[in-house]
Amino acid sequence: MNKLAFALMTLCLAGCAERIAQSRVESALRDAGLGDRTASCMAGRMTDRLTISQLRRLEELKRPAQEARGSSLADYLDRVRRVGDAEVVAVTAGSAALCETGLAR
Repeated sequence: MNKLAFALMTLCLAGCAERIAQSRVESALRDAGLGDRTASCMAGRMTDRLTISQLRRLEELKRPAQEARGSSLADYLDRVRRVGDAEVVAVTAGSAALCETGLAR
């Protein structure tokens, strides 16, 4: 019984950690100037596909509020390319394309 309880508790904690990571990524995408719908869609896909370390590097791409307002998705993708991680670029660009076209939600 203790093993089952431990397994369930571990699953619950993993789910909580994933939700926290997704919330932080979504917030960082909004701070970078992306719209709510796009940020929400992309965050879910990105947290499933990137490591915590990769997500932290993306979190550093935040812009001050006055700069972010005029920022476009293309501007954000240009900044992502500067991270220098091909997987991050591929996942971010793919998520952006799918979310912007409505093929992903």
